[in-house]
Amino acid sequence: MKVTEHIEAANGKSLFSFEILPPLKGQHVQSIFDGIDPLMEFKPPFIDVTYHREEYVYKEKENGLLEKRIVRKRPGTVGICAAIQSKYGIDAVPHILCGGFNKEDTENFLIDLNFLGIKNVMALRGDMVKSELYFKPEVNGNFFANDLVSQISEMNQGRYLEEVLEDCCETDFCIGVAGYPEKHMEAPSLEKDIERLKAKVDAGAEYVVTQMFFDNRKYFEFVNKCRDRGISVPIIPGLKPLASKNQLSTIPHRFHVDLPDALVHEVEKK
Repeated sequence: MKVTEHIEAANGKSLFSFEILPPLKGQHVQSIFDGIDPLMEFKPPFIDVTYHREEYVYKEKENGLLEKRIVRKRPGTVGICAAIQSKYGIDAVPHILCGGFNKEDTENFLIDLNFLGIKNVMALRGDMVKSELYFKPEVNGNFFANDLVSQISEMNQGRYLEEVLEDCCETDFCIGVAGYPEKHMEAPSLEKDIERLKAKVDAGAEYVVTQMFFDNRKYFEFVNKCRDRGISVPIIPGLKPLASKNQLSTIPHRFHVDLPDALVHEVEKK
């Protein structure tokens, strides 16, 4: 089923889904199952699987030139989604990024997903790699998430990159995108960020999942602002439990979100 169909079928009842991170290369799929098994008691209708680009550094060679060295890889999101759907019989939602993909890579990724019967995708621009100050797309890649949404929407209408491609079929992906109750770190303002979110919805996005937040008022205010701008698709709140005191500083630094003083006080007492 599509994410939007799960929401409609819930008829107002709360649903809980989860987002998992692919393990490092070399680990077995059982490490994924071991993490999911305890969560199945909550009967998640779907599970998101993030996509992480290869991580690399540049090391100086003896001749003074820089050599690109890959330092970290993660197993394929497509394979993990297929394994989840096969083992648990629930929908998997793969994340697909602009970063690290050109448009042909994206098309091939989507063809594989469609072949496997995966009906949902989360379309994201993705972060810049550690060696970049600003996000840099691949040559002939999508620069913004709304560009990626447009490419997926085109395939849903049977339009591929090569007009002469034979035996094409329309895909039927339900497209999710990200929203930021406290605005994306690169956006000049929340209002401008919501304008960009509206562009993603206009391009074909059918639901929104928010960045994590720790003050419910910010979520509800964000939803109201989105509705005022004509964004009518479901807006799913993204939640993250605090696992350690250290996250009181790492989460605001990494994700540019605020933690309420009352929450900080309670965590520091532990």
